Amino acid sequence: MTQFNMPTVGEQLRENGISRRAFLKFCGLLASSMALAPSMIPKLAEALEKATRPSVIWLSFQECTGCAESITRAHSPSLEGLIFDTISLDYQHTLQAAAGEAAEQARDEAMQANYGKYVLIVDGSIPLGNAGYSTIAGVSNLDMLKQVAKGAAAIIALGTCAAYGGLPQANPNPTGAVAVADIIKDKPIINVPGCPPIPVVITGVIAHFLAFGLPALDHLGRPKAFYGQNIHDRCYRRPFYERGLFAETFDDEGAKQGWCLYKLGCKGPITYNACATTKWNDGTSFPIESGHGCIGCSEPGFWDFGGLYNPVSLPSSLSSQHVVFATGIGVAAGVAIAALNKQAKQQAKQTREPVNVDQLNREVQL
Repeated sequence: MTQFNMPTVGEQLRENGISRRAFLKFCGLLASSMALAPSMIPKLAEALEKATRPSVIWLSFQECTGCAESITRAHSPSLEGLIFDTISLDYQHTLQAAAGEAAEQARDEAMQANYGKYVLIVDGSIPLGNAGYSTIAGVSNLDMLKQVAKGAAAIIALGTCAAYGGLPQANPNPTGAVAVADIIKDKPIINVPGCPPIPVVITGVIAHFLAFGLPALDHLGRPKAFYGQNIHDRCYRRPFYERGLFAETFDDEGAKQGWCLYKLGCKGPITYNACATTKWNDGTSFPIESGHGCIGCSEPGFWDFGGLYNPVSLPSSLSSQHVVFATGIGVAAGVAIAALNKQAKQQAKQTREPVNVDQLNREVQL
């Protein structure tokens, strides 16, 4: 399973009969998913063609397998294309054929053969309360993480549990769950949060690392290409928000007309992710488009969030004060915009002049 003299991605593709045209089309899809300019497609193709397939070790700790399930839905690249053409997946409980001693032997061999070069993917939080809460082959999650991280070139913390602690860390955090970054301090870590993350975001981050190295990260360690904008800014319901049109219940007339779900708890204004642009299920839809507000799953401590109109104070260990602060601003802005819009509509009705929503937004910002 472990590759000692790994071929480049280009060599692997040619060996599998993939044409240059098909490869460039693949790079175009990949560049689009990574929000790269069209001019970057040739550079991406060149980098990928020359890159060697890295060994990848994937550890699953306190998790629900949702992240692994998500990556099986990837289409740009697909899971099979990622595993067979782009990386060498040497250890992953759910996807590997080996089990028991054979599985652990594969992990040990991959670590020895690729020491200092392999990529470590971790999904799930790490329990500190009791070593017996989660073990693999008799080894605690904490010990296995430290052991494997030591020889890794970089770590991808996949899913909100690995990135921030996720559901296991929610109050009252009975297992003492923590994130990868709370333990590993001497390795570059890319946080790819979401519950689970979007499939093409997962594969896109891996492909970006393979082609260009570490991506540009935000203050929470997330790739800016996928987490650089909040969902609210790209949401197709945004015009209704700016006009002060909000659904009050999930089955009222406003909901049927596609009005903003802000008052129903949508956390799009404080959630940074690519859901509104990349979407799910091969770009079919995303939760807001399906009629449910965003739950903020790519943000720290989202399991302990209160409603947008009644935010709760989160534990300081979650480092999520920005969420409460942003929520307050979002509510104030929404109320102000709605009030100004209502006033402007009344004035427009009297003077028969159209409402200038852009001007209203500028007034709120000032």
